[in-house]
Amino acid sequence: MVTCITMVNNSCQQEEEWRKIFNGENLDNWEMNLGTSLGSNFDSLAAQATVDKVFSIAEKEGEKIIRISGEINGSLATKETFSNYHLRMVFKWGETVFSSRNSGLLYHSFGDFGVTHGTWMTNIEFQLKHENIGDTYLMVNTCCETAARKDEEKDMFFYTPGAEIMAFGEHANGKSIKKSQNAENPLGEWNTLDLFCFGTKAVHVVNGVTVMVNNNTGVFENGVVKPLSEGKIQLQSEGAELYIKSMDIRNIKSLPESI
Repeated sequence: MVTCITMVNNSCQQEEEWRKIFNGENLDNWEMNLGTSLGSNFDSLAAQATVDKVFSIAEKEGEKIIRISGEINGSLATKETFSNYHLRMVFKWGETVFSSRNSGLLYHSFGDFGVTHGTWMTNIEFQLKHENIGDTYLMVNTCCETAARKDEEKDMFFYTPGAEIMAFGEHANGKSIKKSQNAENPLGEWNTLDLFCFGTKAVHVVNGVTVMVNNNTGVFENGVVKPLSEGKIQLQSEGAELYIKSMDIRNIKSLPESI
């Protein structure tokens, strides 16, 4: 179904209506995988972990939501593959922390579980780690081009609108690009994330603020960048308790000018 949401040059701009990735009841449309321990100090927890314990449905504030416990590296992955979409997710951190408040919204995921750090599929990460929400991390041989400047003192690249567009990946300037600014809400509050993927462009929006724009997303193979514009969505268990209140998606025909 489509709905007229804006008028541009007297023409109705239509977008698909939202549909739920998390159905608000169960995890029937998801795959679950447990991978490596958080570290040698957490091996006993990893040995006792089960998918039903790590990924479950909890009731909070009168709603059924996803709870990710975090005591082992793990993946909650959609069975479906997505392209040309606007994804919106509402999440917050719980109180239990094992190693650190770390997780990620992993998009354009493909292949087998375990390829990345013994746990996840190949992907591009919309970082959810506390105080780093919105960063990009390129797993395995994924790559992109991003307007960025290097902070020599920190030895890090930061997304900077208007800066030189640079290549990133294991073959170029590294796998990590830091967000342009911090838009995360205080611990205990819900955060709204919007991920726009259209063709080989991906935009990370945190609580209404655009903090990252990646261009020419792809995989680097045999010296050549092959376009990557679709994939499954993964959510990480990676060190702390995490709650997902909602996760919805709709198809888009272009990227909105507002972002």
